[in-house]
Amino acid sequence: MELFDVYSLWDIEPVKAKGCRVWDKEGNEYLDFYGGHAVISIGHSHPVYVKAISDQAEKIGFYSNSVQNSLQKMLSQKLGEQCGYPDYSLFLCNSGAEANENALKLASFYTGKSRVIAFKEAFHGRTSGAVSITDNPNIQSPFNSGHDVTFVSLNDIASVESELDKGDVAAVIIEGIQGVAGIFVPETEFLQQLDLLCKKHNVPLIVDEIQSGYGRSGKFFAHQFAGIKPDIITVAKGMGNGFPIGGVIISPKFEAKKGMLGTTFGGNHLACAAAIAVLDVIKYESLVENAALMGEYLKGKLLNIKGIKEIRGNGLMLGIEFQHEYSTVRNRLLFESHIFTGGAKNNIMRLLPPLSISKAEIDIFINELANKLK
Repeated sequence: MELFDVYSLWDIEPVKAKGCRVWDKEGNEYLDFYGGHAVISIGHSHPVYVKAISDQAEKIGFYSNSVQNSLQKMLSQKLGEQCGYPDYSLFLCNSGAEANENALKLASFYTGKSRVIAFKEAFHGRTSGAVSITDNPNIQSPFNSGHDVTFVSLNDIASVESELDKGDVAAVIIEGIQGVAGIFVPETEFLQQLDLLCKKHNVPLIVDEIQSGYGRSGKFFAHQFAGIKPDIITVAKGMGNGFPIGGVIISPKFEAKKGMLGTTFGGNHLACAAAIAVLDVIKYESLVENAALMGEYLKGKLLNIKGIKEIRGNGLMLGIEFQHEYSTVRNRLLFESHIFTGGAKNNIMRLLPPLSISKAEIDIFINELANKLK
């Protein structure tokens, strides 16, 4: 049996990682400014994280959600405290797409309606409901594209209001920062007006913080820059630092009923141990604050480099749009300078390093990028 060939792969095989560094099987060292799609939050192979998973594996790795699991309660309490939502509830699952599926389902249960308002260029996942609210027809099969979804332009509050006035909307979903699109930050006033409109129409506002959450923006959640409190927040990626886990953070306005949501592997013992370790490291190493400081430092350094059209984003979730003649710079950084970065369309580079990145490591990246753009 061969692997189903759906990925375009670089001829690089990482076999070891530590902090913000990765080594391939040939022994080459790489600086990681991508964190494997923003997954690596506290740094590769953090000793607290490794010990937590190892210790838990020696006790019990998994049992079903038909029994008590105090690690789930510990995780929810720590997360509520650190993210600023202690009065909300947590449903645990396995991935960002699954988190968004459950968020949409919960909103539809609440409203009794089915149509969803999403935003152009959005990416929310690849499962049936999540991919239907992802603005990319190329990854939607006929089966997925049957959902009732309306896409409106980001920051266009008049269009959102017009759709909400029709009275058939189950939910509005928006990314805290649009990631795959190329790092686009919703305007603060737009988010505030969106929040008010959703409350006026009693339509749940879902904020997808799967890529932008867990401190990446310089706040625990990117939407907190606007001072809003959405009804549902979805998380994953940085939540487990590489261990598969996702979550739905749910307002007290929603009533839980037995069986309305469910999962086999979500919230298992190993996943919870990983996620608790991540929160502990984020707290005690002040990684949200570090993301804010290093993000500003990185932005400041980027402003002095030629060939850059625009820099977007907050904290350590930055998008660099280059002039067209520098479209190969990402591959050159990887193969000539051994630095991983993320891509997007239209000559955009995404920077999503571990939240533990240092000034010295940023300086290495800046020097290599500047040399490539000469």
